[in-house]
Amino acid sequence: MHWLHEAGLLTAVLPTSLGGMGLSEPAATLPLLQALYHIGRGNLVVGRLWEGHVNALLLLRRFGSPAQVARAAADARAGHLFGVWNTENPAEGVHLEAVLNTAGRYRLRGAKTFASGAGHISRPVLTGALPKQEGWQLVLLRADQQPPVLDRSFWRPLGMRATASFRADLTGLEVGPEDLVGQPNDYYLAPWFGGGAARFAAVQLGGAAAVLDETRRFLRRLGRTDDPYQRQRLGELLALHETGQLWLRGAAEHAALPATAPLEAWPAARQAATAAYGNGLRGVTEDICLQTLRLAERCVGARGLLQPEPFERLHRDLTHYLRQPAPDAALAESGRFALASDKPAYQLWQG
Repeated sequence: MHWLHEAGLLTAVLPTSLGGMGLSEPAATLPLLQALYHIGRGNLVVGRLWEGHVNALLLLRRFGSPAQVARAAADARAGHLFGVWNTENPAEGVHLEAVLNTAGRYRLRGAKTFASGAGHISRPVLTGALPKQEGWQLVLLRADQQPPVLDRSFWRPLGMRATASFRADLTGLEVGPEDLVGQPNDYYLAPWFGGGAARFAAVQLGGAAAVLDETRRFLRRLGRTDDPYQRQRLGELLALHETGQLWLRGAAEHAALPATAPLEAWPAARQAATAAYGNGLRGVTEDICLQTLRLAERCVGARGLLQPEPFERLHRDLTHYLRQPAPDAALAESGRFALASDKPAYQLWQG
């Protein structure tokens, strides 16, 4: 991940006043999505980890105190990789237990699963249940100082193996008031919680573009460019790619999220339209990627699916990365939004 630091990408979403490029501002939504797309096009694993880094810094900027934001910015400038660890087995979920005779200190108990970047991420943002059912608290863990116990045997995936999404046991680690980010349940506030769909969709679309480019390279290498059916399939692949690009541009226009604005300053209709567009983008992206894989498979045949052909790894990684939580529910929410509105289709996203 050193090249992310060298390229300035670890600080890219920070405001310019903190040494960043300002990619967290609404006006920079398209450049951010394009950066995610191109990194995903180069390597889906790196794209996944950088998207998590971006997500963590956005959460800290949105819900953290000025001191926490400044400290996180200094860490990012120093080369620390951030991430978000939220997934857990309910039977062993993370709890914050008050440390006796201390003010605001907690001892963690439990584990996270799918802890992407485990062993590389030194600043994971994670969720934990507060005592007395007070809600879910965001916590910034300094994993280089208090490393969790990693279970590598958990991670035996079809693809995306290099994300190192291990099980991370946090039991016994301690955090103080300076590590608690925002208020309980801030992480699940709409539209922030679902609004990040555009970012991982951009990475996925980059993966689909890599499949398209590898398919073209494979066919040119084998001298199959004159085959009319291969040409037809390539035409379909290009149409799918451009559809994805149009949706990303639409996300920049209709689903850009304010970096720090309070929800009270954001009209409810605008919030609903933003969430619906993000949910629609999720569904369209999955369809684009699955159709891209299907067409590309027919182009390259069994030979292209053999190792060490690059297509074999691209196929596995994209297939695995497409498995995001509740895709049907997300698309149904987009449909519910449309059914609840009297506006014509071309005005739906205007809020």
